[in-house]
Amino acid sequence: MKVKVKNNIYWVGKVDWELEMFHGNEYSTHKGSTYNSYLIKEDKVALIDTVWKPFDKEFVANLEKEIDLDKIDFIIANHAEIDHSGALPALMEKIPNTPIYCTANAVKSLKGHYHKDWNFQVVKTGDKISLGSKELIFIEAPMLHWPDSMFVYLTGDNVLFSNDAFGQHYASEFLFNDLVDQAELYAEAIKYYANILTPFSPLVKRKIEEFVSLNLPLDIIATSHGVIWRDNPIQIVEKYLEWAENYQENQITLVYDTMWEGTRRMAEAIGKGIRMADPSVNVKLYNAAKTDKNDIMTEVFKSKAILVGSPTINKGFLSVIAAFFEEARGLGFKNKKAAAFGAYGWSGESIKQIGDELKRAGFNVVNDGLKALWNPDEQAITECENFGKEFVNQIK
Repeated sequence: MKVKVKNNIYWVGKVDWELEMFHGNEYSTHKGSTYNSYLIKEDKVALIDTVWKPFDKEFVANLEKEIDLDKIDFIIANHAEIDHSGALPALMEKIPNTPIYCTANAVKSLKGHYHKDWNFQVVKTGDKISLGSKELIFIEAPMLHWPDSMFVYLTGDNVLFSNDAFGQHYASEFLFNDLVDQAELYAEAIKYYANILTPFSPLVKRKIEEFVSLNLPLDIIATSHGVIWRDNPIQIVEKYLEWAENYQENQITLVYDTMWEGTRRMAEAIGKGIRMADPSVNVKLYNAAKTDKNDIMTEVFKSKAILVGSPTINKGFLSVIAAFFEEARGLGFKNKKAAAFGAYGWSGESIKQIGDELKRAGFNVVNDGLKALWNPDEQAITECENFGKEFVNQIK
């Protein structure tokens, strides 16, 4: 399927309606995804990226219906990850001498993936190639989100091909931001940022400022995943600048696992106490054993503070909470306060250990936490409510 993006620019990618998990099992894709490839037909013809490897033959066959492959003058590899480059081997079998423009790091990655010595042309920020009356300008974007990443800007049409930046894992029959459900779009956009780009927030801000300093007009942001931003594309740029500044909303999130419902009851009572102390705050509770981890991390990203709870087991805490901390450490959240809680039967080590893990993950722990013996009685529930009230005061 070919979709006109603007003038001589065409989307020739793939909508993946069935995708449920991405990056192995690291990222949940409840709304599927797209692999966006773009064909630019000017005096010279350029192809920007391909699609994920399972769709390589389909991609090449569809591309052959749109153009004689020998007429493709340039291939642009913005990123070497398999969801971008997976169809390159099948395509290069047809046109083996076509030059591939990419960063030096992308050459290493592509050779590492495919073990082919294609006609690589290394580019750096500011380099250009002519398509005739228009030019492609290359902008390196290392660690957004891989060392090899780059953007490409098309003059004349004022289109930024932004690679993974500004994208979403979001499948839709509509490929443009003004045609889709706005709530769904922004839910997937902030999830994408929270789970993929959070560790690189300082680089996000710096790269956006660098692009703005080039004074290039911007009509469209053509992403590698999800919808294309053609209606007021600056809106997602502004969101990225906001999200990159240690983002938080007026939200407190409680993340817990429970064995015999004691820690769950504590979480609910603490949440009640928080709401009693501050009715304006948005309180959310998630059982980490029953809730998608990426959805939880999105809520943590949005929160000004979190509380993490687990009963004590084998002098430690439950394994799903250990997995939570592994994820949180990698994302490197900033400027968020936290505390620990949990039920116990014998010794109650989990609360201190959770506090220690919160500190290791970069959270500002505001107290020693709260533990309740066995299944909390009415007095313990009241203590939990008071703990929630006090937590509100401690994070002000």
